[in-house]
Amino acid sequence: MISRRDVAIALDIPMEMAQRHGLPKFMSEEQLGALLDSPPAWLEQSRANRTGKRPVWVHLVCAVCGYEEAARPKKWWPDFTYVVCDHHRPDDVPPAQAGFVRSEFDGVGTRFVGIADVEAPDGGR
Repeated sequence: MISRRDVAIALDIPMEMAQRHGLPKFMSEEQLGALLDSPPAWLEQSRANRTGKRPVWVHLVCAVCGYEEAARPKKWWPDFTYVVCDHHRPDDVPPAQAGFVRSEFDGVGTRFVGIADVEAPDGGR
């Protein structure tokens, strides 16, 4: 059995949409296959309305230990250089390149810190 969350990820739709359209809390692989092979009108319309600007789900992988999870991206997320589990020490992460400055963003997914390295305005001088 596949959870509603995993079905939403597979269909690339938000959880709210899965609930609103009556997808059960658990589905068999055959039921999911049927949805993928013959999508209902609401799913086809959802796919047609996509602008492609922002993904529905992103796959986060810790750069230190490899822990993975799927999460809904937030508007405030920049392009992360790395994501790491919040329990890792800062020196576990590769250092920023010369001429770059590092910013850290807590609250990414359920347990990650997002790390964004951007070129320093003065070129790192």
